[in-house]
Amino acid sequence: MTDSPPRPCTAFHDTTRIASGPLPVVALAVKAALAAEPTAAILVFDDATGKVVDLDLRGGDAEIIARLAASTGGAAPVAEADASPAPDAPRGRGRPKLGVIAREVTLLPRHWDWLALQPGGASQALRRLVDEARRNDGGRSQARAGQAAAYAFLSAMAGNRAGFEEATRALFAGDRERFAEHARGWPYDIRAYAEKLLAGANG
Repeated sequence: MTDSPPRPCTAFHDTTRIASGPLPVVALAVKAALAAEPTAAILVFDDATGKVVDLDLRGGDAEIIARLAASTGGAAPVAEADASPAPDAPRGRGRPKLGVIAREVTLLPRHWDWLALQPGGASQALRRLVDEARRNDGGRSQARAGQAAAYAFLSAMAGNRAGFEEATRALFAGDRERFAEHARGWPYDIRAYAEKLLAGANG
């Protein structure tokens, strides 16, 4: 289990943004909004992908937070007295604090042969190759990810609105001005969040 922070999300009540921040914070805000208005139409979106996040809001606040931590691989909040491991606690293998994730990679034999000759072994060589590709990408991958995220969000929130088809064509063409022109009549919070997704969650 890693100590990665909870993913940032945004909640909408109809066309109005009601909460943004780490998923547990947004989940509790949604729970409070539904307690005040049980029939409210609320959707939560992942700020990285623009996709709808399904929430299980059963139980108390602590249960909800623990459930989210378990489902996302994050660590549930702990009391300050329990935050540090016991002095004699055995150290685990590997480097969990670095956020290293093990996944399967399929390569041809010649690729494995080449990687075996690289300094630091296959894992370090692959990380160097990925970092170099990211540096030379020129922002293209981030732009494509932003377009996909904005489209996923707009399909859920603006698919029936005037100008949707034209706006999405402009979106994938990378024409931000034309996108803004066709989306001008949409509710402000929808336009603002779509622009945020286009720029990237960290943009």
